Amino acid sequence: MSDPLRSPVALAAAKAGKFGDLGPRVVSALALVSGALAALYVGGDAFALFWLLAAFAISWEWQGLIGGEMRLARVALGGAALAAAAAFASHGGGRIALSILVAFGVILGALAGPGRRLWAFCGVFYAGSLVVSACLLRQSAQFGALSIAWLFAVVWATDVMAYFGGRIIGGPKLWPSISPGKTWSGTLVGVTSGALLGLGVAWAIGTPGTASAPLFLIGLAAAALAQAGDLFESWIKRRFGVKDSSRLIPGHGGVMDRLDGFILASAFAALLGGLRGQSSLAAGLFIW
Repeated sequence: MSDPLRSPVALAAAKAGKFGDLGPRVVSALALVSGALAALYVGGDAFALFWLLAAFAISWEWQGLIGGEMRLARVALGGAALAAAAAFASHGGGRIALSILVAFGVILGALAGPGRRLWAFCGVFYAGSLVVSACLLRQSAQFGALSIAWLFAVVWATDVMAYFGGRIIGGPKLWPSISPGKTWSGTLVGVTSGALLGLGVAWAIGTPGTASAPLFLIGLAAAALAQAGDLFESWIKRRFGVKDSSRLIPGHGGVMDRLDGFILASAFAALLGGLRGQSSLAAGLFIW
């Protein structure tokens, strides 16, 4: 009798087990990538609107995920906070945008009730950091588009290569109680690939003054934070006993599930760029 583990059917099933979720991932990724690239190309208000809509969706998902009182009011006020913060961030008012997020976060925390106040407050910042950091980085005439394209390269390559690296190489799990599918091998492959592709994008665009070694190290940090963002969202979902943040993306979860890594990576890039003291936040990433 032939070994069933060696049969063609068993082998096909094993392959399907490794990559069974690849189809939905590709479809949802293509939709988001197309919209993100189009917004980046057009720039201006279209760019801000794209990320504002993403932040709206994330805020709605977060407030629903954590539960608590007066959810509808929290979603509405959170949307108002995000719109105002995006408007100021799009015109260089980063500090005002953050102040708005703080003020509205306090209000949402008060509305959420016992046990949910801090969670509701953090949700405004989680969603707001995405649109504020993206808008602030995009503002630079010389480095704005490059900074977002670099972030796309770092985060997307990290996500894709971590997926394939983990399933092909396998090995010890990174944090099985939080994210059973993540492996150390996939994480290392993903982080390294993200940093390298980010550097490649900077070289391809050919921006003068782009330093390779510092940018590669920044890419490693941003890629690692992208993976941490994925783990953070997985931890929150387990904390509140849900599988997906929502069903906004058919067959593959919510917007937060797709952008969890980009949120932390973009916030890190904006913060680092601001600390560098260059002419813009984006310039702080590339001029060394």
